[in-house]
Amino acid sequence: QVQLMESGGGSVQPGGSLRLSCAASGDISSINAMGWHRQAPGQRRELVAAIRSAGTTVYAASVKGRFTISEDNASNTMYLQMTSLKPEDTAVYYCYAEVVAQRYSDGTYRYREIWGQGTLVTVSS
Repeated sequence: QVQLMESGGGSVQPGGSLRLSCAASGDISSINAMGWHRQAPGQRRELVAAIRSAGTTVYAASVKGRFTISEDNASNTMYLQMTSLKPEDTAVYYCYAEVVAQRYSDGTYRYREIWGQGTLVTVSS
């Protein structure tokens, strides 16, 4: 089992910065990818950024150039550095991990997602 613990949310003025952290514990070897989603009030949950085991990253168009996802394998912690924050970045940010749920005899896998509890980011003047 994998457990995720988020930290780093809070309130910041437009143009400010915050760094979110997501510490993973448990069966770390089963993690194939990690990332962040966010959900604003009345909105659907959306992908913000993700990083795969090979180190490749993906970002939502709305945050590209402002947010940076990274990981520290020594501490099993993933980070989301957010800069030039805008009011529309206000949301609950959820850390997730894509973990192996089942290994098949042909070498393929079935994955499932594990979610953190969420951390609120508020961008307001």
